Amino acid sequence: MWTTLWNLFIAFGKATMLGYGGGPSIIPLYQNEVVRMGWMTPEEFGNALAFGNALPGPIATKLAAYIGFKIAGWAGACVALAAVVMPTALLMVALVGVMLKLQNNPVIRGMIKGVQPVIFVMMAMLAYDFAKYAFKPSDGFISFLPFVLGAGYFIMVQYLNINAAWGIVASLVIGAIFFRG
Repeated sequence: MWTTLWNLFIAFGKATMLGYGGGPSIIPLYQNEVVRMGWMTPEEFGNALAFGNALPGPIATKLAAYIGFKIAGWAGACVALAAVVMPTALLMVALVGVMLKLQNNPVIRGMIKGVQPVIFVMMAMLAYDFAKYAFKPSDGFISFLPFVLGAGYFIMVQYLNINAAWGIVASLVIGAIFFRG
């Protein structure tokens, strides 16, 4: 049990510390660690990600708590959450003064600009992997319904400025009606 908890802490702590750019950029690193350790399949991770995104709050902490709980119960959830929150919170407190002094440094600004394309690619890779599960082919009318849901959500949020939560609620209702089974 202690080995499992230690492995959870190392896996989530390492992924969190390497995930520059916040929660969404960390998700591919979490997926890599979780699948590599054999705790979940890519499809199980995709399902956890979909469910986690339907709930309020930061995705990184939700995924860590869920996966930690799945692997080692409440102790696993607590350890995984600590691994996500503790190192970055301590680092942020320790480095806040340095960051304020260096925020206009051209080298630091260059480093930030240099890492942004990598973050974009990591998120694109996650989206590609997730699309395999979100748009899985099936028979009949339902085979194109996920594309309609995705396009409708994009238009609703991006162009009509409707709160994203309404799209999530609508997709849950539509899923309950059309994707049973």
